[in-house]
Amino acid sequence: MTTFTPIFREIINNMRQVKLVFILVVLGVCGIHAQNNNTSSAEVKAVAGDNRDDKHFEVSKQLDIFNALVKEMEMFYVDTLDIQKTLNRGINAMLRGLDPYTEYIPENEIEDLKILTTGEYGGIGAYIRSRDGGTVITEPFRGMPAAEAGLKAGDIILSVDTADTQNLPSDKVSELLKGVPNTKMTIKVQRYGEKKPLKFNIVRRKVVVDQVTHYGVYGDKTGYIYLQGFTDKSAQEVKAAVEDLKNNYNIEYLILDLRDNGGGILEGAVQIVNLFVPKGKEVLTMKGKVRQWDRTYRTYNEPIDTVMPIAVLINGSTASSSEIVSGALQDMDRAVLVGQRSFGKGLVQSVRNLPYEGKLKITTNKYYIPSGRCIQQLDYSHRNPDGSVANIPDSLTSVFYTANERPVRDGGGIRPDFEIEEDKMPTMLYYLFVDRDYILFDYVTDWVSKHKTAPSIEEFVYTDEDYESFKTLMMEKNFEYDRQSGNVLKNLKEIAELEGFMEEDSTLFSALEEKLKPNLERDLERYQKEIKRYISSEIMKRYYYKKGEVQQNLKDDETLKKAIEVLKDDDLYRKTLKPSPDSENNIVSELKRNIFYPLSYYTRNINELIV
Repeated sequence: MTTFTPIFREIINNMRQVKLVFILVVLGVCGIHAQNNNTSSAEVKAVAGDNRDDKHFEVSKQLDIFNALVKEMEMFYVDTLDIQKTLNRGINAMLRGLDPYTEYIPENEIEDLKILTTGEYGGIGAYIRSRDGGTVITEPFRGMPAAEAGLKAGDIILSVDTADTQNLPSDKVSELLKGVPNTKMTIKVQRYGEKKPLKFNIVRRKVVVDQVTHYGVYGDKTGYIYLQGFTDKSAQEVKAAVEDLKNNYNIEYLILDLRDNGGGILEGAVQIVNLFVPKGKEVLTMKGKVRQWDRTYRTYNEPIDTVMPIAVLINGSTASSSEIVSGALQDMDRAVLVGQRSFGKGLVQSVRNLPYEGKLKITTNKYYIPSGRCIQQLDYSHRNPDGSVANIPDSLTSVFYTANERPVRDGGGIRPDFEIEEDKMPTMLYYLFVDRDYILFDYVTDWVSKHKTAPSIEEFVYTDEDYESFKTLMMEKNFEYDRQSGNVLKNLKEIAELEGFMEEDSTLFSALEEKLKPNLERDLERYQKEIKRYISSEIMKRYYYKKGEVQQNLKDDETLKKAIEVLKDDDLYRKTLKPSPDSENNIVSELKRNIFYPLSYYTRNINELIV
């Protein structure tokens, strides 16, 4: 054990819990690198070898070095340091060096972890986001206190009870809005188009974020369910939706939409698979360094339907638990998959307790679906010299076989049985959708304020005349954006200058620079279809919440159309799930990996907070 000097003990007291957490995390990571990965003295004894003392010495040595570094930094660095921020940067950098999913969760962020796992918390039910030093409501949740009280997207929060929030960061505003259910508060907001602030009296309550955002009937007797995430209640919601569709709408086919579903609770995925396959079927196996933690998950309940034809929709943002569901149903030949290749996350995280109520979410296992394949796309254990991580090339993947002996491959995510080409996402649209200047957000707020009556989703059309007004606004605001091609050319030009090529002839670069300059008017016209679709979904979300957004996006959805077509063609559906003599040559064609991703890839990380 490391012994602290009196001086360092005083520093530790000043740094409080963050330092201790950091030291313990360092200890854990050192243990991982030393092939130890143990959590108790009993486990240490169980796996100890001849080099145990060397390993312990290395851990102690590294901690001594770290202790000394912190002491010297605290005492002698030229400027005053914010120790908590400094060490948190160290924690985050260390864990990022492992993979994107291993992370330290301090005590003040535990509530966010609970929301991810349960979909429940105490608050008003809304997303908020920082804006111009203040905080704006970006999306109230249907049926929750914020929406019921009359708060709307675009409302700027001025105060919560007696606390002025106009200059508070959004995370502090979030803390004020969350709280114990059944407690009262008064929120004052400034609404677009209103001269005076508005006050709302709201009672906090347990907010439940529905994971089944929308379900209904599309086509003749084809049920559709959109699942946005996996919590401990997701399977119950899917089951209730399926039973309602069967009992009240007499559906004969089912579409489960897992597009843009980033996953969540592993057990939720197993339970959803269980709804459609017999009891006792193996869904996945987890394998990791600690063999005692290896586990096989099987279906343990009676299913609700094992014969109804099913199509699962996936895309590049279908990840983790979503890939367990789609991959397991594919391996069992229980469903056809339609869309684009999935994200490829075959790793499992466990949550470990740390001192001072902190948590460590750490990757402990890989999972293998029924055919025996692991669909992990990136190999974090073998990084490039620059620290980047490469995809596992298709040439290095292996063939596995489904229950009906259809060939499938590991690595690189889940490949659909029917591939639908997805529209690419040019850089201009990325800047527009992220909307840092709130141009599009304010445009939708203004549009909704001028249309008091909610148009029906089925009949709603965002007109060309409306779009012309949006284009005019964009030109007036002088909307700016970069182009990736222009940035690449700039870097190439700098290298060419360094190597002396520019001295010979620079006209080619000049011509390319001129050609690649952003042209707002041209690009607004070029990407009119994609922009109009996005604006339409945002407008419907203002009236009908998340459900309206999903329903609007399903209009002219080629992936949905293909799924319905396959389900209705009994011969095609059955042939897809049956092996053929030449099945090795019938594996779906490889998707071209490029820099363009689904819209959700760009917008899902916008700094919104849930309150």
